[in-house]
Amino acid sequence: MKDLSIPDSALAKKATQLVAEVSPKFLYNHCIRTYLFAEAIAQRDGLKYDRELLYLGAVMHDLGLTERFDSNQRFEVDGADAARTFLVEHGLSTEKAEMIWDAIALHTSIGIASRKQPEIALVHLGAGADVFGLRLPEISSEIVEQVIDAYPRLNVNKSLTDLLVSQVKRKPEVVAFTWLADLGKCHIHGFNCPSFDDMISHSPFSE
Repeated sequence: MKDLSIPDSALAKKATQLVAEVSPKFLYNHCIRTYLFAEAIAQRDGLKYDRELLYLGAVMHDLGLTERFDSNQRFEVDGADAARTFLVEHGLSTEKAEMIWDAIALHTSIGIASRKQPEIALVHLGAGADVFGLRLPEISSEIVEQVIDAYPRLNVNKSLTDLLVSQVKRKPEVVAFTWLADLGKCHIHGFNCPSFDDMISHSPFSE
């Protein structure tokens, strides 16, 4: 990884501007770091990928956590819908926009995203590297330091958790059967949402 440059196509610049406008600084920095770590992993693994598509997926992957695009779905889907609409409106082909939709919607899906196209898998891997440190030891410490110096973390762990918990509080109905339900149980007193066992126990079918 020779430098910390990001794609500078007209569409990439528009996407960056959008994310910067709607996101708190800690979230914007996280999205950029997601791309940079994803690219470092891609280069380490010798993957062939479309650099612009990877960037668009990475930089826009948390749009669903922003006030403008927070709707009535789980945040990954809200963000995927928002990104696809924006990109098609700005000239990206429907086929490529669908790939970005998948990259964003699946970026928290362990065991699924990594089996998809490189651009989709790498958004998942880049976000995992930045949030949990997954595969971070495989990236040189010099690159990691450069990325964090250029895009500081700004207490992202707590700030991101607070943002996610606020979504769970406001729309608990969409987090059932997801990892967000565990977050709710850990951080919200008295939180409850249907579990798989609850649903199957109330199935209308008699055995």
